[in-house]
Amino acid sequence: MKLKAAQVETFLRAPDAKAQLVLIYGEDEGLVRERAVKLAKTVVEDLKDPFRVIEMGSAQLKEDSSRLRDEAAAISFGGGRRVIRLRDIGDAQAPAISDFLKDPAGDALIVIEAGSLPSRSKLRQAVEKAGNGMALPCYADSGRDLEGLISAVMDDHKLRIDRDATRYLVANLGSDRMISRSELEKLALYAFKDGQVTLADAMDCVGDSSARHYDDVIQAVSQGNVVNLDTALTRLTEEGLNPVGALRMMLGYFQKLHLVKGQITQGANTEQAMKSLRPPLFFKAADQFRANLNNWAVPTLQRALQILLEAEKDCKSGLAVPETIAHRAMIKIAVARQKQARR
Repeated sequence: MKLKAAQVETFLRAPDAKAQLVLIYGEDEGLVRERAVKLAKTVVEDLKDPFRVIEMGSAQLKEDSSRLRDEAAAISFGGGRRVIRLRDIGDAQAPAISDFLKDPAGDALIVIEAGSLPSRSKLRQAVEKAGNGMALPCYADSGRDLEGLISAVMDDHKLRIDRDATRYLVANLGSDRMISRSELEKLALYAFKDGQVTLADAMDCVGDSSARHYDDVIQAVSQGNVVNLDTALTRLTEEGLNPVGALRMMLGYFQKLHLVKGQITQGANTEQAMKSLRPPLFFKAADQFRANLNNWAVPTLQRALQILLEAEKDCKSGLAVPETIAHRAMIKIAVARQKQARR
């Protein structure tokens, strides 16, 4: 079985008893890890308990394919249901997973953590087709997801947060859930004594170097500047950041441009159309966004969105290196912007 993205949080709070094996996969490794921990804790609160929590990797399954079945059938010392956490699992382990699902043993909850898997993945197909398996997708955080995460972390620390601070954080946190949560925890400790998080606190505490590098790539593309794009991508790589992350952030940016441009062509005021965006634009980004509205025609924006959507699909296909796909897509869009400017 496969859950829709909107159903994931509900499942994590109260897992379906029929799902003995759960596959959590996606490009956001931090979110995959966070959800795996949350799910495992519905069975065992202390994940360091050596009698009730077993961790296995792909190498152990390769060496002994029956190991999974043996561990699932084992009874823990002292009683209680067990959790088996499988990491670094991919299509190579699909036969072992499929065999277990067809002939399960014991009552242990099996949680698999995997990276991005295309729809044709053998591992995904094995789990999605099984009545006792469940597949949970993890997508990069959107603006709404980040707002929810910000609110949750601040609530945990009993902190109030200014609206401007939230807008800043949405604009500057990256797409990796684990990194975003770490940055927010740091901010909460920084502002704890005051009981409130202000824009100044957010700007002082939360590092925005990764966001700035991503923004450099997006703006180079939106301005049709291939030279600046190469420089920005080089800095991105040197910082250990993923060009695919920039590609996904770029998709969101161009979707906003297309939405506002469409409202303007139908007679809306530019400022009103920009203010209708949710989450709202961070005020420091408004001038550049406004300039891009003036410099991009609707047909060129539609072409850019088509290129980005195809690139994201190709990144998930596993047919080529995602970084190469992302780079080529960015160059195509920058060139399309250049061609429009020459008309």
